[in-house]
Amino acid sequence: MASCVFQNYLSTHRPLSASPAPNFSGGRKQRTVFARNSNAERPSSNGSVSLEEKTSFPGKPEADIVVIGSGIGGLCCAGLLARYEQDVIVLESHDVPGGAAHSFDIKGYKFDSGPSLFSGFNSRGAQANPLAQVLDALGESIPSASYDSWMVYIPEGEFLSRIGPTEFYKDLEKYASPNAVQEWKKLLDAVLPLSAAAMALPPLSVRSDLGVLSTAITRYGPSLVKSFIQMGPQGVFGASKLSRPFSEIIDSLELKDPFIRNWVDLLAFLLAGVKTNGILTAEMVYMFAEWYKPGCSLEYPLHGSGAIVDALVRGIQKYNGRISLRSHVEEIVVEKDRAVGVKLSSGQFVRAKKAVISNASMWDTLKLLPKEVVPKSYMDRVSTTPQCESFMHLHLGFDAEGISKDLGIHHIVVNDWHRGVDADQNVVLISVPSVLSPDLAPSGKHLLHAYTPGTEPFELWEGLDRRSNKYKNLKAERSEVMWRAVERALGPGFSREKCEVKLVGTPLTHERYLRRNRGTYGPAIQAGQASFPGHSTPVPQLYCCGDSTFPGIGVPAVAASGAIVANSLVSVSQHSQLLDAIGI
Repeated sequence: MASCVFQNYLSTHRPLSASPAPNFSGGRKQRTVFARNSNAERPSSNGSVSLEEKTSFPGKPEADIVVIGSGIGGLCCAGLLARYEQDVIVLESHDVPGGAAHSFDIKGYKFDSGPSLFSGFNSRGAQANPLAQVLDALGESIPSASYDSWMVYIPEGEFLSRIGPTEFYKDLEKYASPNAVQEWKKLLDAVLPLSAAAMALPPLSVRSDLGVLSTAITRYGPSLVKSFIQMGPQGVFGASKLSRPFSEIIDSLELKDPFIRNWVDLLAFLLAGVKTNGILTAEMVYMFAEWYKPGCSLEYPLHGSGAIVDALVRGIQKYNGRISLRSHVEEIVVEKDRAVGVKLSSGQFVRAKKAVISNASMWDTLKLLPKEVVPKSYMDRVSTTPQCESFMHLHLGFDAEGISKDLGIHHIVVNDWHRGVDADQNVVLISVPSVLSPDLAPSGKHLLHAYTPGTEPFELWEGLDRRSNKYKNLKAERSEVMWRAVERALGPGFSREKCEVKLVGTPLTHERYLRRNRGTYGPAIQAGQASFPGHSTPVPQLYCCGDSTFPGIGVPAVAASGAIVANSLVSVSQHSQLLDAIGI
């Protein structure tokens, strides 16, 4: 049960939506190098990281560990490895770090590319968010603004949805059936006590070898047992369901109100891209604990999501990690059946003395491997893993004049409950981060990011020439649902014609700029039917982290995956010393 609980717990820390989007346009005493491998323009950074431009590869073309990709998972992994005094280098194809979470600057507007709703930046201790624990280990923090609500536009009407234990009851009284309040209370009473079990083990304590018995089970076993005792028989029974689909909890409680079931489906979909019949109970349990307990709040990083990337980069630099931008990995080099390094598109070979870690998706990692070294069983498993769909994105920069002064940062639009929240063109998420961090836009301006969260079919776009009229017409057609949602959220003071910046992203943009196979959000793995893969591969010395591995999709989840890989590559003694150092 303990092993099951720590696996379930790690799957629970996720932002509301971790949607990736494209950019449309580096302890020890030695010197850290953060370099680019070309003469292209210096990328912009929203935080305090200084990007030193160079025209050659930074330092020796070898390291103990080579990390492919600078997404959140790869940066967390590299940061911890550097903290463990491993010589590590991160190789990034793009000219800015961050992967799907990078930021980009156009005409003075500093746009988030993907993740937009967060919590737990300032949490500390054993039950903290995995990303917060990694940042704590690196001695970094992220200044943030707190808030407690988002606007919801649904077929029944529109309302300001507040997190917390009581505010939502008022919305239920207005938009749902008379017994909806009682059903919601029944759900909270059943779910909230399970959070103690779901959060029993710190994510940073987990590793993927038998050393976990020391760093996690023995270390935190007493608190786990205590949480079970406090829950009593009903809680223990519920805890046994943590690795099952959340729909089983809903069905066991005999919840029938259509609004309640639709709402919980929406929350599940925004968390993990699946409805309640496909999401782990553990994920939903933690979400309820984060959003529906007294005193809870959401957080947005001041200076945008780029501040998260900058904090991780600072942590890597602090411990002499290296990052090379515009360094595209063309092939993982395998000698004597072991991964020994990578070949860049420039032809340069970068040796990995201990390990290669891929932060690319499982499908893109497979493309980097010589076919003759990949077992057919592994190739078949990757090729048959179902994929989430892709995204449409709308990035806008516009004048704040005429826009409501009390405009909230987040807005969710659901067009039709009957189609299902996972239907294409049905749900639109909108983020206006300049509401909380005005420095992201020029004075008197706002910036906005709207997107359809992992529901845009790649098949509609496959094979289109991005310069063709057919492609341009399809962009206009498929982006209209986002424009309408934005107009609904911002009101009559907004005019699409007056926007200074208008950027539409498609699955092909996703595929091209993020190097994501078919522009996908990640594996569409259903709870109760399959589980996310582990971090080892059939090729010795090759490991994977990120959203194609356990615990799955989402910023905190990929942070946890990076931490697990880093922990597993050092001794139990080193790992335990780190846990002691950060007081968990």
